[in-house]
Amino acid sequence: MVQCLKQDLKDLCLMAKVHAREFQHQCKCCWTELLAPIQRMQLQNKAMQELKTKMNDLHQSFLEVNERHKRETEKRKILHNSLIELRGNIRVHCRIRPSLPFDGTNGDHSSLHTQSGLSEKVTYAADDETVLVKSSRPGHPLLNKTFQFERVYKPGDGQESVFQDVAPLLTSLLDGYNVCIMAYGQTGSGKTFTMLGPGFDDEKALSSGADPDFGLIPRATEDLFRLIQEKPPGSHSVEVSLMEVYNNDIFDLLAKDASETIGIKRDVITTRDGKSDVPSLTYETVQNAGDVLHLVKKGVQLRARHPTLVHAHSSRSHLIVTVTITTHVERRRILWDIEQNVQTQNKKFADKVAMHSTSGAPCLSASAEMKKQVKTKLQLVDLAGSECVGMSGVTGTALRETSFINRSLSALSDVLGALSEQRPHVPYRNSKLTHLLQDSIGGDAKLLVMLCVSPCQKYLSESLQSLGFGSRARQVQRGPAKKRNVSAVNRPK
Repeated sequence: MVQCLKQDLKDLCLMAKVHAREFQHQCKCCWTELLAPIQRMQLQNKAMQELKTKMNDLHQSFLEVNERHKRETEKRKILHNSLIELRGNIRVHCRIRPSLPFDGTNGDHSSLHTQSGLSEKVTYAADDETVLVKSSRPGHPLLNKTFQFERVYKPGDGQESVFQDVAPLLTSLLDGYNVCIMAYGQTGSGKTFTMLGPGFDDEKALSSGADPDFGLIPRATEDLFRLIQEKPPGSHSVEVSLMEVYNNDIFDLLAKDASETIGIKRDVITTRDGKSDVPSLTYETVQNAGDVLHLVKKGVQLRARHPTLVHAHSSRSHLIVTVTITTHVERRRILWDIEQNVQTQNKKFADKVAMHSTSGAPCLSASAEMKKQVKTKLQLVDLAGSECVGMSGVTGTALRETSFINRSLSALSDVLGALSEQRPHVPYRNSKLTHLLQDSIGGDAKLLVMLCVSPCQKYLSESLQSLGFGSRARQVQRGPAKKRNVSAVNRPK
């Protein structure tokens, strides 16, 4: 019995040794199998660390290149603006408005598929200086065009963003240059919104203070008076005039006749020195931006309007707000005549003159006050929108208004074409609008054209026309803008 147990124990020991050797072998095989993935993982981790390092280096390089690109872009813009100043080119900015509910309607019973196609976006802001128009309408050739401007605003850019690029012109205004800013585009493209803001003819437009939706005119007047407040007291005076060009007639929106009717018809003439002028135009002196906005509000309420299928509050006239700044500079100047007396008299007489002059004798010295005046003008123009009669659906009086609007805008385009081609004759007098804006368009002012376009397919033709107008305007080279001359009057004391 004991022998059997010993034998069993011996067999168990042998089996344990065999199992131990097998276990060790299997462990070694498993470790070998695990070691290869671990080594591969280590290699991959090392490669990943190297990639991370390279990625960090590339990211840092990208940031440096991006920063250099921003600096170079700013330098290029400065040089480009300097070139524009030297050439006298017209600055052209383009603003693409957001899509609106009426973009998808066609005024008829078109199918839903057709109406959805009308609201399709075809005009984009490719970057801050490029507009891309891309359309593939069935039955029409593929359209893929780009237009370059000084600044392009996306639909999401707000009023403040637009004004920031316009604000430097106000400094030029106080430096002695005339400035003109005009909004151009089809009906419903956002011109009045850009120039005035929404609901500007409401009371709240004047009482809400710095409304974030205020347009260029309220913001420009606020900033202008802020700049004037930084100047010596009494050094500047400001006057405002409001005109509208309606059916090729000019109306003074601040004038009243004997029956208290506001809006007197005026005419534009060319003065002897070749400048355009409106005789008897009413100028109101203003003390602050609130006064200006009050007058503009009165003018906007008088402005001709008529609903169309394109826009329910379509403006039927061109609105021109002119802010005239007179800069007064007074200096006390001592007029010394002693040197001339010394040259003509002997030394003894000259000594007497010198003695009298030191005692303050008025016969040998004179003083005079020189009063200098510099007049500069800021013209803010909200042009009536160009219209396609078939799309707007106007008839009767509104149709006649549309005809005059399109003819005046066509005359404006003809003037720019003549200037860009440097023709000997520029047809300013083909329209009261171009005759009125002759000084601004012809080179006596820094001119900025704000193109307003719709992004959708429905207004593709009108958008292309507006973009083409802006491209032609950029080709005009008028020479450097002229700084206003100083008129001086000596007043002896």
